[in-house]
Amino acid sequence: MEIILMRHGRPAFTGASRVTSLEMAEWISHYNLSDTGSDMPPQSSQALASSALQILSSPLPRAISSLHALGRTPDRIDDVFREADLPAFHIPGIRLAPTLWASVFRIMWLCGISPHVEPLATAKQRAVQATDILVTCAKASNGPVLLMGHGVMNRLIARVLILSGWKEVRRQGRGYWNAGIYHLD
Repeated sequence: MEIILMRHGRPAFTGASRVTSLEMAEWISHYNLSDTGSDMPPQSSQALASSALQILSSPLPRAISSLHALGRTPDRIDDVFREADLPAFHIPGIRLAPTLWASVFRIMWLCGISPHVEPLATAKQRAVQATDILVTCAKASNGPVLLMGHGVMNRLIARVLILSGWKEVRRQGRGYWNAGIYHLD
């Protein structure tokens, strides 16, 4: 059995180059509504997607449009696969690149500071649910299963797979279109 955890392509939304922490909440909202525009997957991602017998996806537009760029449609779209939300904080007087704010907010989330969003413990529980769905699909399809998901949630799912006895054949990188591959013999 094989499960492929692929991160979506580069979202089309870029927004302002520097924002305040208060503006970051709006930036996150626009990012979550963004598809991947004209971003095209590398050949390696196309090969993995074409090998999949069953395809699952997060409901976020960047995941769905990534599958369309790969010429695939999801067999199942489920909110359990969506990305772990970023909290937003008010830190006055500083304008930073959105990617830097996202890193700061994610670190705070990992430290347990997550006002108004799903805490890490709940995201880990959701990763267990997501893993159960993926394993069930892998058993039923008798072939590769592809999840088009997101960086943080894919890593949480990968941990659950490994703890469940799945072997990590390839670790997912941090970039867009990267994929982790997991086998159970």
